[in-house]
Amino acid sequence: MNIIISNASSDPIYMQIMNQIRQNILSGELCAGDSLPSIRQLAKDLQVSVITTKRAYEELEKEKLIDSVVGKGSFVSGANTDFIREQRMKRLEEKMIEIIQESKELSMSQQDVMNYLILLFEEEQI
Repeated sequence: MNIIISNASSDPIYMQIMNQIRQNILSGELCAGDSLPSIRQLAKDLQVSVITTKRAYEELEKEKLIDSVVGKGSFVSGANTDFIREQRMKRLEEKMIEIIQESKELSMSQQDVMNYLILLFEEEQI
């Protein structure tokens, strides 16, 4: 797992950590049962406060994406695939809303956006 902290980002460091771990889980790069680095080890690796990594892990636990077991560490949750799919669909919806807003700023019609999406979708077929 490779986490990159940007000092130029407007997001707090804990949120950058949280977002990158969340993305790794939702994309399938991290699977149910995979262990995460300890809070202390991650803080050391990223050269940030233990409090920062602890907060990121706590937020991920609230989202039911990870489970922490005292004395054993933190693991990607065994949350059911429907829950993870729903989370991914929510993120997709957010991205699509951004696309719609941008297309409106470009004065694109709904049909123009659909045609463009179809073209890109077909180009990505393997």
